[in-house]
Amino acid sequence: RGAPHHFAKHTSRIPACPSNMQAVSMRAQAPTFVSGVAPAKFGSRQAVRGKAVASRRVVPKAEIKRVTRAVATKAEIATETATEVSDSTDNVLGIILGGGAGTRLYPLTKTRAKPAVPLGANYRLIDLPVSNCINSDINKMYCLTQFNSASLNRHLSQAYNNNVGSYNRQGFVEVLAAQQSPKNKDWFQGTADAVRQYIWLFNESKCDEYIILSGDHLYRMDYKPFIVKHRQTKADITVSAVPMDEERAAAFGLMKIDDSGKIIDFAEKPEGDALKAMQVDTTILGLDAERAKEMPYIASMGIYVFNARAMEKLLVEEFPECHDFGGEIIPKAKDLGMHVQAFLYDGYWEDIGTIKAFFDANLACNDPEKAKFSFYQTGAPIYTQSRFLPPSKLLDAEVSKCTIGDGCFIKKSKLTNAMIGLRTNIQEDCVIEDAMIMGADYYEETHECQDLPGCTPIGIGAGTVIRRAIVDKNARIGMDVQIINKDNVDSINCEADGYIIKDGIVVICKDAVIPNGTII
Repeated sequence: RGAPHHFAKHTSRIPACPSNMQAVSMRAQAPTFVSGVAPAKFGSRQAVRGKAVASRRVVPKAEIKRVTRAVATKAEIATETATEVSDSTDNVLGIILGGGAGTRLYPLTKTRAKPAVPLGANYRLIDLPVSNCINSDINKMYCLTQFNSASLNRHLSQAYNNNVGSYNRQGFVEVLAAQQSPKNKDWFQGTADAVRQYIWLFNESKCDEYIILSGDHLYRMDYKPFIVKHRQTKADITVSAVPMDEERAAAFGLMKIDDSGKIIDFAEKPEGDALKAMQVDTTILGLDAERAKEMPYIASMGIYVFNARAMEKLLVEEFPECHDFGGEIIPKAKDLGMHVQAFLYDGYWEDIGTIKAFFDANLACNDPEKAKFSFYQTGAPIYTQSRFLPPSKLLDAEVSKCTIGDGCFIKKSKLTNAMIGLRTNIQEDCVIEDAMIMGADYYEETHECQDLPGCTPIGIGAGTVIRRAIVDKNARIGMDVQIINKDNVDSINCEADGYIIKDGIVVICKDAVIPNGTII
């Protein structure tokens, strides 16, 4: 009595004429093997992939058969009366696309994959889609990348793999890098090609639906309503879309829908009359009438839900030479007669794939009254690696509208609208305004630098002024340095000197050394 159900084969030891107490025990345990199937062995390939498969059959006893018939009758009644589509995400696999080389975010992507770029003082870009999945009860995730994946792999393995899922619902977060195979010797040629090269592995998960996500977007989303809409409409593909006004619409891929929300046309960055032709009634997707007048366009977010069978048919059977989801696969699926549905996401969403967008989105989080995105939401937290750092210490510092990460040391300095990352060391009399300081990967002991001739410590030296700049990790900024873009340069590459200017924003490269008294 009380033994786990996988020891059911030992029930033959129970006497043929059980006592009343034993009979009650047997009835109580009956539902645990109503199916007559024992679970997959814990730790097996099926269990690790989150899909328990029958490994042997157990012969139930006569007493249990009566209970089984009663349960089956209730299940049949429940099935007949059910009117709602299930919101279960047990059979949904998350596929996060890490993107290409990240040239628009260079030099932040010089030594790391785009999803591994630091964000919001404590986090990395990849933490957003992974956290959205976890908060939506999706606990099986792959991240596809082919550039500088070491940092990303290290972060994911340390942050998530011991914490995703539970004993009865195994989960994982794994990086899949581009690789050669007997059938394919090329790198990923695009988003669809990346998924195609690993479709065999995704099929092993036995999931019914795949949700395709991007690794460089800033947003918070519950994917359950998205998946439920996909099931309600019985779509093959569902595309998540954001409402757009005319001013911004021309910069995105737009979609046109019919009265049911089914997508009937696509246009990539249209202009003039072609743009006007893509106007739709966004009230069909749930937007109120007043905002629908302001935003008569819908733009793709690059987030999709695919039926597993539809995905394999499109990528392997119908269009094996197509490499991109947004520009090729999804429009061709519509032309093929598949049901492609639109789902409206009416919330904050930002593509932070450029230096300016990344910089602005980070600093916008500092003002709680104006911020469109916040890391402070208890019901849907943003998860990341546990680093066990000490609290930040501020000594006689003046701080206004700043976000300060863990383990920082700031002494007698003035900070305004700054994002200060992990382990940042700022010495006295510094002025930091409208800047993002990413911090350091490790602490440097005082003697480690003092023992080296001409060594500049990690962090920001005394008397330094930094305005409208990004300082990447482990940078060594000397004393009395001015990083202010003195000549208002819009773009210049001075990587040999440790910095690059893009869109008027100075970016100090990772591990750069800026000598004392330097003026940028």
